[in-house]
Amino acid sequence: MTSVQWRIGVEIELLAPVGLSRLDLALAIADTVDGSVKRFFHPQSEPSLVPGRPVFHNLTLGYEVLDSKQQIVAFCVDDLTLQKDLNRAAKPTSGWYRIVSDDERLLRLISQNTDPDLPLAQVMNTVAGLFGTSPECGSGGMIKVNDRLGCSIAIAAPLPGERERPCELITVPIEVEHASHLEQLLRTARALQFQVPHEGATHIHFDATALKSAHAIRNLVNIYSTHHAILKRLIGTNPNCRRLGLWSEELTKTVNAPNFRKLPWTQAREQLMAANLTKFCDLNLMNFVHEFTDKNTIEVRILPVWLEAEPILQVASLFVAIFQTALTEEVFSQRETQAYSSEAARKFLMGLPLAAAQRQYWLKTADCKQS
Repeated sequence: MTSVQWRIGVEIELLAPVGLSRLDLALAIADTVDGSVKRFFHPQSEPSLVPGRPVFHNLTLGYEVLDSKQQIVAFCVDDLTLQKDLNRAAKPTSGWYRIVSDDERLLRLISQNTDPDLPLAQVMNTVAGLFGTSPECGSGGMIKVNDRLGCSIAIAAPLPGERERPCELITVPIEVEHASHLEQLLRTARALQFQVPHEGATHIHFDATALKSAHAIRNLVNIYSTHHAILKRLIGTNPNCRRLGLWSEELTKTVNAPNFRKLPWTQAREQLMAANLTKFCDLNLMNFVHEFTDKNTIEVRILPVWLEAEPILQVASLFVAIFQTALTEEVFSQRETQAYSSEAARKFLMGLPLAAAQRQYWLKTADCKQS
């Protein structure tokens, strides 16, 4: 099994078979570690069709898996990008609901003051008390809370359309024994016959501590911008995966401006923060540029879903080699995107500091994916 010399966290988008849910996977994983499962509210957002409200924010039911020592093993949460495989006409499954608001600050308040183990009929009581009102029952089992002026705070509603089936399986940060940790989780998912979703993707978060330099980020942006078509072809990026794409032109211009690579990190970071970064791209730089306390990472989002650990670790090793290349003293300049050919792919791979086994794996992959 491939060894990865980097601290990573992995997010794998899965789909439960009909009749099962992400809770079933959480419980099964807990059984493998003599552990337990804790329910929590998982925040998400989705586009809104309501005029003047471009986004609706959600709290959906997620599950934290703990081992026998009460250490977190994994999370099983919803992913709203997974849609096509679901029967949208399916009636709500008992016990499943979500809380919706057009203001994510209100949802944070709700999450901090509400017990996620409460059933739908009771979950909005505390929230209403905060605003000096009472919950109002609506059609279809909906529970609504307004403030004293009648302005909407949030709505809790049953969750139809098989929304209990999508499961983003999230690991804790893994520093050693990556293979055994991942395989234990995926073996359990396979045993329950969890599937690869139509839009499914795998995301790997790489610890970005070593990459906090203007020189390294400039190199990384230019290396990926030049070779992204080759990398996506080699890796087999799912064409149905949502929320991918290259960085903004503003970022590319920023890192290639004269003297950027010589800036101290604090100044480089200020310029990067002003470069219109987004999470929803091939390589997400927002986490470590904005120095989010819980995610000091670069997130690689172009992987398809695999139900085995080995291909995930092979891709992780490939990107570790790309990061190591970006950290060298060599200066990589902005170039036009290279179209895929096996020759171009082999040339790119031969320039990376891959271990012999990983190099052979990717060279063989390049030969199998002829242009």
